[in-house]
Amino acid sequence: MKPVCLMATLLMAQPLAADVLFEDLSGNLPAHTYAGGWEHFVGGGVAVFDCNGDDLPELLAAGGENPAQLMINRGGMHFTTAPLPALTATTGAWPLDADGDGHLDVMVLRLGENQLLRGDGACGFTPANAGLGFDGGDAWSTAFSAAWIGGALVMAVGNYVDRADPDGPFEACDSNRLHRRTDNRFTAEVLEPGHCALSMLFARDATGTPRLRISNDRHYYVRDGSEQMYDPVAGRFLGPEDGWETVRLWGMGIASRDITGDGRAEVMLTSMGDQLLQIAGADGRYSPAPYSLGTYAQRPHLGDDGRPSTGWHAEFSDVNNDGRSDLFIAKGNVDQMPGLAMEDPNSLLIQGENGIFSEASVGAGVASMARSRGAALADLDLDGLPDLVVVNRRAPMELYRNVTPDAGHWLAVSLRAHAPNTRAVGALVTVTTRYGARVQEVTTGGGHGGGQSGPLHFGLGSEEMADVTVEWPDGRVTGPVAAIAGTRITLSP
Repeated sequence: MKPVCLMATLLMAQPLAADVLFEDLSGNLPAHTYAGGWEHFVGGGVAVFDCNGDDLPELLAAGGENPAQLMINRGGMHFTTAPLPALTATTGAWPLDADGDGHLDVMVLRLGENQLLRGDGACGFTPANAGLGFDGGDAWSTAFSAAWIGGALVMAVGNYVDRADPDGPFEACDSNRLHRRTDNRFTAEVLEPGHCALSMLFARDATGTPRLRISNDRHYYVRDGSEQMYDPVAGRFLGPEDGWETVRLWGMGIASRDITGDGRAEVMLTSMGDQLLQIAGADGRYSPAPYSLGTYAQRPHLGDDGRPSTGWHAEFSDVNNDGRSDLFIAKGNVDQMPGLAMEDPNSLLIQGENGIFSEASVGAGVASMARSRGAALADLDLDGLPDLVVVNRRAPMELYRNVTPDAGHWLAVSLRAHAPNTRAVGALVTVTTRYGARVQEVTTGGGHGGGQSGPLHFGLGSEEMADVTVEWPDGRVTGPVAAIAGTRITLSP
């Protein structure tokens, strides 16, 4: 329990702990549903990013058998449909600046050829596989992450079941791919063994080393598989000799955030059954969070269905701006799996002053019973409170405005850097007040079926000032820079 006690020590004096409340504004979204047969039981995420430079984040939602849809943020939590290349059989979408021109592009994963869409800075997108020299393949792709290693873009694509294997689907997991950008083109290399990846994340591990974490679905690898950690520099998977412990679960999504205040990011792994939070230790290893921490969310907290929950997208954010990270978990049965809960409301776990998480989704108004898949917490109306969007399978998308009364102060931090890594993916941002330091890493990937590119959100509680320090991917440091609460700042090297 040492990490939890440390968090309580850092923040115990923080006086603000507002009750969280959201307003359902789903009617402000264009009609959109993630649908399809068994090959779309998984996936169904949303990319959140500002594609026209007005600071209002747009949404690009995967559709499964329905077309993917781009939704322009018109302000006031109203969204309208915008043109997008016709793409069906989509499973997920992630924003990134793949060509280093300063405009955000989008990686769209599909059942079939994955598609890089080049953005023009005005929410116009064109297919760019040929122009960027990217081979989209023809696999069933379900996981994505990107990093700049040695100054060059590396994109990891996780593939699910090999549909061409006549002995499948069980024990027929496809191999994954690493796409490295050199000489203005991508070269692909096979990353195997693959164990049916459903989420990937390039991020610093408990030792502070940038690595690729892969969460895999035990339902299909059945045996001889596990969660994986890959070192892209050494070109190998970590094993017991590296302190990497074998973990097997029905992996769906990854979320990463330092919740203990020690600068090392914890990792949330969603699953069928327990949602596993791994605490990063000073020895560079991970240990399961104690059950008393309140993060396992293993049963529905509403209704009378006592079967295990199925967790998908997980995301940390400070939804009441009290200075402590909270956690949203999208839940829903795969389809009709009888051993798992059919009525499985989403979870919103609020972290208290003692570091313990408590379920708040019912009171907050976000305990949807739809089969949720992807989601995002992002400030969609620029009022300083993270709002919520949820993608559901065979049910309409949901949109919730955060209207939490008496919330704390906040700060939004954006980074801009020179090409090729214009969004400074891999940078560490530390915000310090008298109550301690909070650290976030700029990443691309994780979640389930989608992610976002935008300002890092920090709740400040009652604090009106904070110091911001940036450790850039190349090791240079900027700051500390004094920042006023309730502002949006942009820093460059």
